[in-house]
Amino acid sequence: MTRPLILASTSPYRQQLLQQLRLPFTAVAPLGEEFIDQSVAPELLVKHLALQKATSLRVNYDDALILGSDQVFVNPRGTVMGKPGSVAEAKRQLQAMAGKTHCFYTGIALYDCRSKRSLTEYVAYSVTLRELTAEQIAYYVEQENPVDCAGSFKIEGLGISLMEQMAGEDYTSLIGLPLIRLTLMLQDFGVDVLSPAGCLSQNTPV
Repeated sequence: MTRPLILASTSPYRQQLLQQLRLPFTAVAPLGEEFIDQSVAPELLVKHLALQKATSLRVNYDDALILGSDQVFVNPRGTVMGKPGSVAEAKRQLQAMAGKTHCFYTGIALYDCRSKRSLTEYVAYSVTLRELTAEQIAYYVEQENPVDCAGSFKIEGLGISLMEQMAGEDYTSLIGLPLIRLTLMLQDFGVDVLSPAGCLSQNTPV
């Protein structure tokens, strides 16, 4: 018998990424509202938001491991930005980002309902967008409608064509779930994704 793994997200992008690790999981919408506090350092903010998502579901489970993740990006002026939420704002974000380098911060949190233990990490990744015309931006937004994506692009799709260069330890963090860091964090909870019997066994250390 295995313990449940809960992904505190209904994002199809995070679900697709987590499926790469071949762990059985259930995706559940986190509770509560997300608030971006500009006074908090982005690396601390994303860890807090990720843990907030994970712990929002703890009352519903006795023995699950809950995974939360959140992402923001910081523009060259140091402003923390979130999802655009509308086509007009997506276009505005991309126009402001074109030709500049921006840093994305992705927070990740694991919460063990059995032991009440939590672990949080973050991954930073920088992207430089090439110079883009208003027509190119409008076409891109029309094609991919990236209103639910921090930065207003989908790097796993046509969004790659907006880039001049990228740098960081894990490109999956740009999509919303840093799998390299997650694999190491799961191992800290006794879950080895490369072991056929390592998936959330009842004997997982706490």
